Amino acid sequence: MSTPKIIIAGWYTVEPSKRDEVVKAHEDLMNRARQTPGCLDLAITADLVDPARINNFESWASEEALQAFRKVANPPKQIAPILEMEMSKHHINKTEPPF
Repeated sequence: MSTPKIIIAGWYTVEPSKRDEVVKAHEDLMNRARQTPGCLDLAITADLVDPARINNFESWASEEALQAFRKVANPPKQIAPILEMEMSKHHINKTEPPF
């Protein structure tokens, strides 16, 4: 049995006036993560429809790769309180083309 890939996906909200600052504060973390072995993708982005919402997507080759990065991630300090959150971690055992 192969090691499942890990997907972390979801969103959270902050005060709309703080959203862009929160997203910008994650730029260094995103750059470092994308250079980390086992990181397939990581994006923390402003939602185009909801001015308070920040979308989060992470794709990791394995749980081990994710945990190794978390040990050195050094995320930015919390700039604004999180108002709402819906985030899930998925263990993916099979991947195929979408179309």
